[in-house]
Amino acid sequence: MPITLVNPLDERPRVIPKPAPRLSGVSGTTIVLLDISKPGGNVFLNHLERLLKQRYEVGNIVRVTKPTFTKPAPESIIEELRNSNCDAVIEALAD
Repeated sequence: MPITLVNPLDERPRVIPKPAPRLSGVSGTTIVLLDISKPGGNVFLNHLERLLKQRYEVGNIVRVTKPTFTKPAPESIIEELRNSNCDAVIEALAD
């Protein structure tokens, strides 16, 4: 009986998007802090928020939380980020 080997990798060709432009600085900007709901993420983001405001004079911090870390963000959260008029998004990955 012949053996059939199957490649588990997704071999579809990918288009590599151009990365977002870098900010020249963060003073006065609006930054979204995205919590993916993993344990400890909010602790990290609380500390990061204080640092961004105190050291780097970020103008506004917006906090957004995904309902679960086990799935991609729902389209409603993606749309909220698109419509937030933010300058950058920082995503917390913590345990």
